[in-house]
Amino acid sequence: MKQEAKFKVLPLQLFLKMNIQENFSLQQYNTFGVEAKSKYFVEANSVEELKETLKLSYSPILILGGGSNILFTKNFEGLVIKLNLKGISAQILDENHVLVTAKAGENWHNFVQFTISKNYGGLENLSLIPGNVGTCPIQNIGAYGTEIKDHFVSCKALNIETLEVEIIDLEQCKFGYRDSIFKTSAKGKYIILEVSFKLTTKNHHIKTEYGAISIELKNLGIENPSIQDVAKAVINIRQSKLPNPAEIGNAGSFFKNPTIPLAQFEKLKKQFPEIQGYPNGDFVKVPAGWLIENTGWKGKQIGNVASHKLQALVIINATGKATGKEIYDFSTLIINSVKEKYGIELEREVNIV
Repeated sequence: MKQEAKFKVLPLQLFLKMNIQENFSLQQYNTFGVEAKSKYFVEANSVEELKETLKLSYSPILILGGGSNILFTKNFEGLVIKLNLKGISAQILDENHVLVTAKAGENWHNFVQFTISKNYGGLENLSLIPGNVGTCPIQNIGAYGTEIKDHFVSCKALNIETLEVEIIDLEQCKFGYRDSIFKTSAKGKYIILEVSFKLTTKNHHIKTEYGAISIELKNLGIENPSIQDVAKAVINIRQSKLPNPAEIGNAGSFFKNPTIPLAQFEKLKKQFPEIQGYPNGDFVKVPAGWLIENTGWKGKQIGNVASHKLQALVIINATGKATGKEIYDFSTLIINSVKEKYGIELEREVNIV
């Protein structure tokens, strides 16, 4: 969320009152671990603190969650607000459903583990996805046959212009593949404060047909899996092929899986019989990882940046010394290679700042 700058200097009394820090390093606040500084930085631990900060009318402003879906290519010449809203609550709806609400600053994986510990079903396939709860509706995060829209009820969001809290429901969010109203017509207009999901308390709908879940369950010797078993399988799979951001800088999947017209896919299939695709009506979703791997990028390193050796879709800060610009330029080389060979233009999933 960015706007044109109104003030270049914040009054000293505001620094003291709100603990605003100047020339603040963001290296520990992004999972790529790249060095970038924000002109001003403040943490908001409540909605009231957030409102007070926004009343400063300072811009540009960047709202920062878990830092897992962002790439800083330069210093941020504005105010970064780190959102630290915490809390999880549950309300029984009927004999088989519960409404679970999590504040925006809750870690997503920890939240999913909380639901599983309570035997609330629905989010188990989304285990170990990095980031915080507040960003999940923006991207409509998904994995292994599940997206948050499948269980999303509503979210509370702060209208930046009016400073009023609004409730935005499932229909209003207009969820699509890694997309929502928060990335289109409502971009930069709201700050998500909390998210509510409708989950099952029994009679869970177990999804094991996506990815390698069924194979992993078989390896674990499990024939009739529970939601806890599915979560364990998903965690095992992700840990086996995705690097831990705490150990090597990355933001998970760097690119979206492109969707192309069926006619274009059929033409490509004749030229590249081994190409993978998942039909959906008149369109086909092509795995970006497959495209990247088959243009020779899997495991390839240039300077401080590389495509991960086990998952081509993940770009890593291989030496820990990469700049955001180096990572961005590396991703551009991948985009150009895929477009040249397959005529498909990859779209970055990571937000570029």
